[in-house]
Amino acid sequence: MIQIYTGNGKGKTTAALGLAMRAVGHGLKVIMIQFMKGKINYGELAAAKSLPGFIIEQYGRPDFVNPEQPDKEDIRLAQKGLQRAQEVIAGTKYDIVILDEIIVAVSFGLIKVQEVIDLIKRTPTDMELVLTGRYMPPELEQHADLISEIKETKHYFQKGTKSRQGIDY
Repeated sequence: MIQIYTGNGKGKTTAALGLAMRAVGHGLKVIMIQFMKGKINYGELAAAKSLPGFIIEQYGRPDFVNPEQPDKEDIRLAQKGLQRAQEVIAGTKYDIVILDEIIVAVSFGLIKVQEVIDLIKRTPTDMELVLTGRYMPPELEQHADLISEIKETKHYFQKGTKSRQGIDY
């Protein structure tokens, strides 16, 4: 199945991590490839190390990507992550492949939507593929088996609360 977690609310990556935790609890092997994330002390990186069968790889810099003018390094790292995703999907080592923030990478022009569609089409039927990120292009809808839209109704960032370790990253 192809799952997409999208929308402007908080919790898309968290939902994918919950799926990963459930899966490894049943002996499945999971890889999460994170786009546009790198070298920040995300709690899931430490947690994944203690869960046999769950690996997280990051393909990004610790800086925010400028959506109007992405740095060449951001494009290079996103393409490297896409290449890794292609390798993983071509193999049989993992039951679930999570491409975290790949939809944002498409929106920012780091990856073409057609590259993601081609990846979806090459995904074996016995492999679960999960895509996360806001700004989902409509072209992806017809290729998904499940789309969950996470809507922001209220967020503590709006009141000036900063990101909190262990809660937001």
